Amino acid sequence: MIFLYILAAIVLILIILMSIAPKNYHVNRSVIIQRPLSEVFEYIKYIKNQDNWSPWGKKDPDMEKTFTGTDGTVGFISHWKGNKQVGEGEQEITGVFKNERLETKLRFLKPWKSESDAYIKVEEVTPETTKVIWGFSGVNKPPGNLFMVFFNMDKTVGKDFEEGLLNLKQQLEK
Repeated sequence: MIFLYILAAIVLILIILMSIAPKNYHVNRSVIIQRPLSEVFEYIKYIKNQDNWSPWGKKDPDMEKTFTGTDGTVGFISHWKGNKQVGEGEQEITGVFKNERLETKLRFLKPWKSESDAYIKVEEVTPETTKVIWGFSGVNKPPGNLFMVFFNMDKTVGKDFEEGLLNLKQQLEK
């Protein structure tokens, strides 16, 4: 009988945690780049260019990648398979809005399945300076949202975005 009470308490705790755990997430970071907006956008619209600045490429230099479609256009897909740090998934271009933003769908397959909407926006600060905002958002359905109680998405992924944006800045300001 004690075992059943303990089991019921654990189930109740899990149900309560799932009901209060965050179901939505949104992470973004920005950087100012000393280059004209059109030049910055022309570079960031190509997913393959992310190999030059993305922090995940450094985490697994031997990552396998395959590509489908024409880079820089809607429907282009970059599929990756890497070590435990980068997992497996794909990124598909879902929107290209010239000199405004690039929208993609991120589909993670391993270590766990999830989908996120990602974007890179550009805003003119001056004719020679551009603000780049990199972000993503999504929904964690129960019971997957329970993981969010113990994992700070903004803090963890935010660090990667900051590193990537600094790499992008260095790449474009050469």
